[in-house]
Amino acid sequence: MSQGTDPKELPAEVLADVASVVGAEVTLLSRLSGGVNGGAMRVQLAGSADAVLKALPRAHPGHLDETLRAQRAVEHMRRRGYPTPAWLAVGATATHVWHLMDFVDAAPVPELTPSLIEQLMEIIELQAGQASEPYDHWSYAWRVATGQEPAVAGRDLNETPEQSHLRQSLARLPGYSSAVSALVEHLRLMCADVPPPRDAPDMVHADLATPSNVLVRDGAVVAVVDIGNAGSGTRATDLTALVWYTFQDPLLDGVRRRLWTRILDLVGWEGATVLVAAHVLHMLEIPIRHGRHDVVPGVVERGYRAVDELNALR
Repeated sequence: MSQGTDPKELPAEVLADVASVVGAEVTLLSRLSGGVNGGAMRVQLAGSADAVLKALPRAHPGHLDETLRAQRAVEHMRRRGYPTPAWLAVGATATHVWHLMDFVDAAPVPELTPSLIEQLMEIIELQAGQASEPYDHWSYAWRVATGQEPAVAGRDLNETPEQSHLRQSLARLPGYSSAVSALVEHLRLMCADVPPPRDAPDMVHADLATPSNVLVRDGAVVAVVDIGNAGSGTRATDLTALVWYTFQDPLLDGVRRRLWTRILDLVGWEGATVLVAAHVLHMLEIPIRHGRHDVVPGVVERGYRAVDELNALR
């Protein structure tokens, strides 16, 4: 689960709102270890089992609607055997949006291994044909990779505020350095003639390659969490994120070859090019936005490596 809001920092009105919605006293126990994107705390519900409370400051007017969309995606996928914890309640105060989910007695992994990646590949197959929410990661990836603007003036009707903000930030990447500019141009040229995708049949987790989002027990994946960005598209999006992760360790080279094969089976070379380009651009944007300038050269190098490997499979 994710870190972020410390129990001491959680506004009292958020806890009161949770208690009001679930109809039980809520006691904060501890912050959960794991990722970096949001606040997740283990709580105890009076007369019930422990749960996980995740509370985030309101980011935009549609934040609650997006959280409700994620809840629908969770319910839809759980009915099909997808291993993600049930969401017990969703709510919002004037300052925060929160959701409450089942507590899973398992540990987030510090890093992915070949065995865990193989297990995640099987889990991703459960996403096939399960698109249920109009949050199209596939079309968004194409817009990012090609530099195309949405078809309508202003924010696209199927684009979230976060996606719109990210596209604007990505558009500024070439101004960072000549090395980044050259890589961005290279990626855009690769994708210039790729037509937009025609459908988005699969559920996309969109953050499945973050190790802390994978909960394991005795070497087996028992749950994947942080499903807040889930939407529609091609499940090859999640496989592409796993490809990127595998470049961190030579021991993952073998499983990366299997990932490439599956991605190409699903979307072909042109589709894979779009997904790789979009992912590389996002991996550039994150450290640049956070001022982690020492990381950028390594991302540029890995970006070219990913492109070279994909080109070799054409």
